Amino acid sequence: MLSPEELAELEASLLPALERHHLRLLAHSLRSLQAAAGRRSGPLPGRAELLAWALDQPELQADSGFCQAFLDQLQGAGIQLEHIVQDTSALKQAFKQAFNPSEPAPPGPLGLDLADLVAWAQRQADRRIEKIKASESFP
Repeated sequence: MLSPEELAELEASLLPALERHHLRLLAHSLRSLQAAAGRRSGPLPGRAELLAWALDQPELQADSGFCQAFLDQLQGAGIQLEHIVQDTSALKQAFKQAFNPSEPAPPGPLGLDLADLVAWAQRQADRRIEKIKASESFP
């Protein structure tokens, strides 16, 4: 679950409303995946681990159809989080090698934090803006 402070941090970003909504979904998914795995680093939990966690959630026990759809959505978010960690890891590694080579990067998608997600979304928005500017500069 995201704290009120984390939600406020997301809302304070200068990203458009649709992108902030996407970030909220990713952040909630990350927290759910971390809860299911029982850790905040490492690889994503597998389907069996997710199902066992979901069956312990009173909100999900009552509706097996929703539970399955929710697990499918979590797995989809997990795939996106894996892509984000690949993108983020390259930047973190470059920074750490330059300023603090002894500090290891958090492993796996569960090691992402809210700041990582916001920074990734901002880079994505910046890339889109650069593409638009580049296309406008060529007649």
